[in-house]
Amino acid sequence: MTDPALDPTVVGEVDRQLAILTRGCITLVSEVELRKKLTRSVLTRRPLRVKLGVDPTATLLHLGFTVVLGRMRAFQDQGHQAVLIIGDATAMVGDPTGRNATRPQLTHEDVQRNASSYLEQVSKVLDVPKLEVRWNGQWLKNLGFGGMIELLSHTTVAQVLEREDFAKRFKEGVPIHLHEIVYPLLQGHDSVEIKSDIELGGNEQLFNLLVGRDLQVAAGQEAQVCMTLPLLVGLDGVRKMSKSYGNTIGIDEPPDDMFGKAMSLPDAHVEQWFTLLTEVPVDVVKNLIAGHPRDAKVALARTLVEKYHGSPAADAAVDRFRKVFSNKEVPDDIRSIDVPADIVKDGGVAAILDLTMLLGHLKSKSEARRLIAQGGISLNAEKITDPAAVVAVKTGDVLRAGKLHFGKLVLGG
Repeated sequence: MTDPALDPTVVGEVDRQLAILTRGCITLVSEVELRKKLTRSVLTRRPLRVKLGVDPTATLLHLGFTVVLGRMRAFQDQGHQAVLIIGDATAMVGDPTGRNATRPQLTHEDVQRNASSYLEQVSKVLDVPKLEVRWNGQWLKNLGFGGMIELLSHTTVAQVLEREDFAKRFKEGVPIHLHEIVYPLLQGHDSVEIKSDIELGGNEQLFNLLVGRDLQVAAGQEAQVCMTLPLLVGLDGVRKMSKSYGNTIGIDEPPDDMFGKAMSLPDAHVEQWFTLLTEVPVDVVKNLIAGHPRDAKVALARTLVEKYHGSPAADAAVDRFRKVFSNKEVPDDIRSIDVPADIVKDGGVAAILDLTMLLGHLKSKSEARRLIAQGGISLNAEKITDPAAVVAVKTGDVLRAGKLHFGKLVLGG
């Protein structure tokens, strides 16, 4: 009798899914196990349970975080069950992954506020109506003393100290707190609770994912497959995308800002962004990059804007960018900025710092000072690099900040 798993139709379907689901992945533990799970899923028509755990530690999600979200969406598109674990309990512990210091613990109120923002933003990537959302506080807060002791018995201090970040801190004499050591076990226990078939994470999360495998086996479950994806390089082209480095693109940023920032990405990283942030076929990406680098970057920037804002917004962003940068024109739809009378001093002069803040896209005066000092501000096409400068102004003057922020001054507004 022929093994159904060897049927050419089944093998072809598994191969097709495998190619889509492993796109851009760095580590897969293991491909043999994933193929086995996919084969069983195809034969039984039972969706695989795909886990992604997130600790709501901030309110704004950037493109770096969408790398794993995009992979989870790929599983959804292939008919599998995506399970998003909101770490309302683990966020209060603090994930030590990739850190050389203890992460500040969050309050329950911090976690709840951030989680609400997370769920709203992930809807831009995931098919939320089909998403299973779980909160790990549901089970972690009920472990009890006996349950915690049982959980701790499944790993050793030596195993935990093998982690690169812990090993480095131990060698350098940087404190490692006990609650940090417990974190991987808490995250791993989530896999047991939801009976995950696959867990996704960034490459720095591999240790935590493997702990989940061990705990599942100890609980008599089939071990989950661990799939990790690389950390997205930020706009500086050097470090990972992180708000602390100021090299991010937020998924809620306006179309023009998103497009302009993407166009500033160094050419060497365009292929990685295409691979990790889009579904553009690999052969198409190769052909784009083999052509003119600027055209490839325009295609990347347009694809990103379309993904988060739709085709009309993407087309408008392309047109606006080309008009402003290629033709060096002032946009037709430049907005007016009312300049309060108390900002303009006798003789019709105003502090460039005050004018810059009126544009409204900068969060603080310190951020505005940096932008001015870096040559990012101009008045009537003349760059101003002294944050303390006082300039002559009149109604109709055009102030420009960065690449795409313009404003026509209206005095006495």
